[in-house]
Amino acid sequence: YPGVLGRDLGVPPNAPPPKFFPPLQRAEHNEEAAATRAARSELLLPEEPGFLEADPGEDTCTITQGDIAEAVDIASAAKHFELRLEQFGPYRLDYTRTGRHLLLGGRRGHVAALDWQTKALMCELNVLETLNDVAWLHTETMFAVAQRRWLYVYDNQGLELNCLKSFPGVLRLQFLPYHFLLATANESGFLQYLDISVGKEVAALCTRGGRLAVMAQNPATAIVHLGHSNGTVTLWSPNVKEPLVRMLCHRGAVRAAAVDPTGTYMATAGLDRKLQLWDLRTHRALGGLLLPLGASELAFSQRGLLAAACGDLVYQPAGGELSPKPYLCHRLSRPPQGLRFCPFEDVLGVGHGAGFSSLLVPGAGEANFDALENNPYRSRKQRQEWEVKALLEKIPAELITLDPGQLQRVDTATMEQKRAERVERLGFDPHAKGKFQPRRRAKGGSSTGSLLRRKRKVAHEQQRAVIRQSVEQREQQQKQSRTGPPPQRTALDRFKKQG
Repeated sequence: YPGVLGRDLGVPPNAPPPKFFPPLQRAEHNEEAAATRAARSELLLPEEPGFLEADPGEDTCTITQGDIAEAVDIASAAKHFELRLEQFGPYRLDYTRTGRHLLLGGRRGHVAALDWQTKALMCELNVLETLNDVAWLHTETMFAVAQRRWLYVYDNQGLELNCLKSFPGVLRLQFLPYHFLLATANESGFLQYLDISVGKEVAALCTRGGRLAVMAQNPATAIVHLGHSNGTVTLWSPNVKEPLVRMLCHRGAVRAAAVDPTGTYMATAGLDRKLQLWDLRTHRALGGLLLPLGASELAFSQRGLLAAACGDLVYQPAGGELSPKPYLCHRLSRPPQGLRFCPFEDVLGVGHGAGFSSLLVPGAGEANFDALENNPYRSRKQRQEWEVKALLEKIPAELITLDPGQLQRVDTATMEQKRAERVERLGFDPHAKGKFQPRRRAKGGSSTGSLLRRKRKVAHEQQRAVIRQSVEQREQQQKQSRTGPPPQRTALDRFKKQG
């Protein structure tokens, strides 16, 4: 293949060098080069994604987990297992971004972190109070636990690193990996952001929406979605104290919300037993389903599958519309309380009152991973180097906006205002005329130093004229003041001392 045998995969053969491009054109050139490189390197990807295919006249929703485990290889079948933890449930869960480690948190205080593929337990503890939610931080060495009173941070050995008393009554946690922000929603209606890289609170926003038990994040824009009891979903940024968007999604309270990895679609479920799919570009509904019992939890996979906990677990392709026919169904012994798709694996983790279940969902995860971004097999040294690089490339919280594309746009109003202020300060517009290009002279008259001196002379010519005119006006005013008409004399002027 020509691209592998030494030629650059990213730069087209006839492309001009990017160093002569303006900033915006250079950014567009880099994006096109990255897309070309990705397209031409697809031949090197070892795995191919797929979906479950049924026999003619058979529905995929009738295929059980036992049938899938028997049909796949031994390594994939080992990923289907159950943990019987009936004493401390129901359980909330979270996967790391690499998809290698699993964090479980029981309602009655049980916390466990493990490498779920090798079944190696990292730590296990009981916090001895009610637990609301758990979340991994930027690596598998730290995780946050929302306990009944305050927010706690632990390491992978179970040692308490910090107790954040300024975050009371937290109900839901969401971690923004590219901004190193931990977003928390509490029972008092406050949305708070914690910068874990410096340990400071970035923002505390009063939503005025009551108890916040529904929370989701947009992975593409880092916007936080909150569901409220009046049927609305609000979109928040730490830079604005008011919601960016307020959407009326249901006639009853919102029970669950989820956003797909591309940031294009949002799924919501409410007490009206409806499952709605929304387009976040236009904020309009694309379709909906009326479920028998309503969905209490929602989760999107990396390849667009939607999991809904509604008595049974239903997985539906969400490519712009909801199919009335489910993709897969599975009945659990207890109602689910937590749903998470494992990254880069065809696995869905379900937390319920009887423990934890790992279910096989063919076609859910990405088949290939970027080893420089999320490497499930990285060593300790690689993880440390990645952490340093991620901290250096951390995106400030001020750049979280509803439309990330506006960061590349020119602020025309501010630019015109600055230009007007500069013209008023200098007295002339330095950009009114084009740049002066001196003519070429023979016999060494066009050397670099000569060209620079001639450019400077022309550049300061207009400014010297303006200064000369202002000096002449000042001198004329002073002369008129000295040669003006003599003042009128009064009767008391004769007593003045004669000079």
